[in-house]
Amino acid sequence: MTNLEIGIWSFPVLLLMIFARVPIGLAMFVTGFGGLWLVMGTPNMALGRLKTEAYTTFSNYSLSIVPMFLLMGYFATLGGMSQALFRAAAGFLGHRKGGVAMAAVGACAGFGAICGSSLATAATMSRVALPELRRFGYSGGFSTATLAAGGTLGILIPPSVVLVIYAILTEQNIAKLFLAAFVPGILAAIGYMAAISIYVRVNPGSAGVAEPVPMRERFRALVDVWPVLLVFIAVVGGIYGGIFTPTEGAAVGALGTGIIALVNGGLTLRTLGDSFTATAKSTAMIFFIVLGAGFYNGFLALTQVPQEMARLVVEQGVSPWLVLVIILLLYLVFGCVMDSLSMILLTVPIFFPVISALDFGMSPEHVAIWFGILVLIVVEVGLITPPVGMNLFIINNMDRGTPMSATYRAVLYFVGSDIVRVAILVMFPAITLFLIPE
Repeated sequence: MTNLEIGIWSFPVLLLMIFARVPIGLAMFVTGFGGLWLVMGTPNMALGRLKTEAYTTFSNYSLSIVPMFLLMGYFATLGGMSQALFRAAAGFLGHRKGGVAMAAVGACAGFGAICGSSLATAATMSRVALPELRRFGYSGGFSTATLAAGGTLGILIPPSVVLVIYAILTEQNIAKLFLAAFVPGILAAIGYMAAISIYVRVNPGSAGVAEPVPMRERFRALVDVWPVLLVFIAVVGGIYGGIFTPTEGAAVGALGTGIIALVNGGLTLRTLGDSFTATAKSTAMIFFIVLGAGFYNGFLALTQVPQEMARLVVEQGVSPWLVLVIILLLYLVFGCVMDSLSMILLTVPIFFPVISALDFGMSPEHVAIWFGILVLIVVEVGLITPPVGMNLFIINNMDRGTPMSATYRAVLYFVGSDIVRVAILVMFPAITLFLIPE
């Protein structure tokens, strides 16, 4: 068996391990280690890589962004920012048909601007918004689907942990990727609100209407969200303005949200320790997946699978746009069985060389950034796609009285909104790229 054949056969082996419920990081690590052993005919190289891979992977300075953004999300929760965001959004939207659900989406978008994790955004906003949705007569499936979809804004609206990982894998500028994600993130929030509007008209008994809030209280609630705006402007504005690097910006954001949580009384010695522990656990999980992916991708590079795939696609003369659509459809399929970070780490080293070899009439940097945003959005769809959408399980665990089937039915409206948005961004790359300097 040739090295290339070994590399190709590693895919079904890896998928079989994933279906067998082996943790994705461990599955990639074992497959990569065994593949290196088979290719070299001796365990020496695999063992040698085991000695150096952890250091070479985690000595990357940019990876320190991950725990900082995660910690920023925990501090933001302790500081009461999620409640302030929801109150402000509900004050302006709650009296409309489906308005409380729209307010939940708007609050998720605001919280996503200070938290780079989709699961954290979904879990945090659910604790705030789910009781209110049920209080105003929203059906269980509609409520859970809305919060699951809104949670996905956590990885699209910058800052985003997944975008940081993509930038490291493809050697792209993190600040430019954050900038490119801004407009698609706003479009996502608008699209979800449109999906809510359609849903409540198709299913008129699924949502109640809140009483209008006096204008004075609306503006008072709006004033309460100033800490969120302050942190967002400090972090994102500082990065774009060249005042500090993305890594430094993440540290500034964590410090700022920590101070706000301390002033608001949410940060104590106990909650500080709990935040550090939760951040360490989440970071360890992410870093182990990164390590497993590094091992597996190193094995694939040795077998020349990505390079051969790119050469084969180019030689076939297939339209670049058709190749892109096929890759995005594959992401939709993978999203049914894998989480977002695992998909990025497993597939980008394979698909990115293929996309880079094709001519889309743009510079290589613009193609890389545009493809990254498209991948992020499709990965985001995977978080709410049955049967294994991670956000769906997070939300349903918080509302065990709602059958998962009801959530599945309602979430299809939001998946439809995502697919329409992907189609628009594929057809009009300038929507993603017009903020990027040449």
